[in-house]
Amino acid sequence: MNQSIANSAFSIPQSVVSFSSAYAPSSYVPPSRTPSRPGTARSRSSSVPDLPSAFPPGVSPGGQLPEVDGSGVVLGLGSSGNALRERPRTSIRESFAAPPPKPAYPRHSFARTRNSSAISGSGTSPFTSLRDSKHSRPKSTALNLHGDHGEGKEIDVIDKPWLEKRDLRVRTSWWLTFCLMFLGIAASGVRVYFGRKEVPLMSGNLCLVMDDEFDKGTIDQSIWGHEVDMGGFGNGEFEMTTASTNNSFVQDGILYITPTLTRDVIGSAAIFDGHTFNLTGCTNTNLTACGAVSNVTTRTVINPVQSARINTRNSTSIQYGRVEIRARMPRGDWLWPAIWMLPVDNSYGPWPLSGEMDIVEARGNGLDYPKQGTNYVRASLNWGPLSWLNEVSKTFGFWFDRRKGYDEEFHTYALEWTSDFVRMYVDSRLNRMYDLRFTEPFFNRGNFPPTVFNGTQEIPIPNPWLGASNAAPFDKPFYLIMNVAVGGTNGWFPDGAGDKPWLDGSTNAMYDFANTTDTWYATWPTDLTRRSLAVDYVKMWKQC
Repeated sequence: MNQSIANSAFSIPQSVVSFSSAYAPSSYVPPSRTPSRPGTARSRSSSVPDLPSAFPPGVSPGGQLPEVDGSGVVLGLGSSGNALRERPRTSIRESFAAPPPKPAYPRHSFARTRNSSAISGSGTSPFTSLRDSKHSRPKSTALNLHGDHGEGKEIDVIDKPWLEKRDLRVRTSWWLTFCLMFLGIAASGVRVYFGRKEVPLMSGNLCLVMDDEFDKGTIDQSIWGHEVDMGGFGNGEFEMTTASTNNSFVQDGILYITPTLTRDVIGSAAIFDGHTFNLTGCTNTNLTACGAVSNVTTRTVINPVQSARINTRNSTSIQYGRVEIRARMPRGDWLWPAIWMLPVDNSYGPWPLSGEMDIVEARGNGLDYPKQGTNYVRASLNWGPLSWLNEVSKTFGFWFDRRKGYDEEFHTYALEWTSDFVRMYVDSRLNRMYDLRFTEPFFNRGNFPPTVFNGTQEIPIPNPWLGASNAAPFDKPFYLIMNVAVGGTNGWFPDGAGDKPWLDGSTNAMYDFANTTDTWYATWPTDLTRRSLAVDYVKMWKQC
């Protein structure tokens, strides 16, 4: 059959198969090859891997040919001794076929065979599987420890701490840690629970008695009344309050209470000398609070600032309930915005005997003001047994923002008031400015001495709330007030702080303030809405 292959019309091209002489047909003349030098690459002119090394010597050309898979690996001998069972996929018969990328198996290694026992004539099959060869395995370095055992020193014993008996102290510390964590969480939960129970909440029904969204385009005169006055309101304030739309107006659903300069109306020179000013529509029964005459000799000036003050005295009041206002504070040196409440009737006597509740007060000075600038808001209760003895220092509180002022955004200010407690907060009950429980009479809370010296003689201190409830004087109907004051001599702006241009005890305090108008006015925003107390809405509920 081998002879027939050689003599057939089809002959294997020399560029395709290159058999050694031991396996070539008798009529096949192999091409001459130049022997390669040791260490150099062999000829790759054939597309079939070089096979002679895979067959033992002595196998005649008429013997069986090896079975080769698609990659050129010898699989075994075919069932027919004179024909190939399966041709390699790389044995393309064209002479210009590309050579294989690499030999199918190493030149000096045995090919893995599927049926090596079929070849006879040798005691040991040359096709012994490579898996029978033993290779030395690299030694593991996992046990080449350092440290106490020395560099690269091997040890025979491996530490297995999970098999060792735990130290009692270790187990105790582990359990103690988790027990303390559990106790801490439990204690926190108990503290939160009882803290929540300690916070009083309003009981009963609340009836809405006033809701003003300022959506009518103007101030609702059926709700709000203007106080027109230039007497200082008992605080020595430097502004006059008017009913002018320059100082109070509604724009885009927001109420603005805006301070302006009086010199814009009457001129700068008239502020200091030679001008008589009469306040039109004055609401104060004391005529001295309705006009002024400027005199440079006596340093009497006309109030240098005009502003507004509105209230609900003739429309809405509550005795216990809730008040909620969403507002933005003004910015500018010596501005004093306030949202507060006074009693409808002075049942216990003149201020402060009948009380005052300040829901929120602030200062327009900047964040660098040393006595609480725009980033502070304060709430307080004013009360006392005598007209000149106010104990507000014992009942006030504040809240503050470390990063920005309350003049930058709108915030919600609220009052919750019952016969048992009063609370003022901003935005949330967690941000309480002041919270007081009526657990004892205010006279006892004041801890007053039996007598006091009034400047001329020693007089006993009366108890104006004798026989009333513990909430007195805060147990009567109160109405709401909103205003922007400027300056004052009552101590709201302490002397010597923030380059204050006047002294509270000076008889010429307003003159000194007016004389430095250019300095403090430069800190007021040119945008009128930013120097104003801006109010989005006001709501009032009463217990019912």
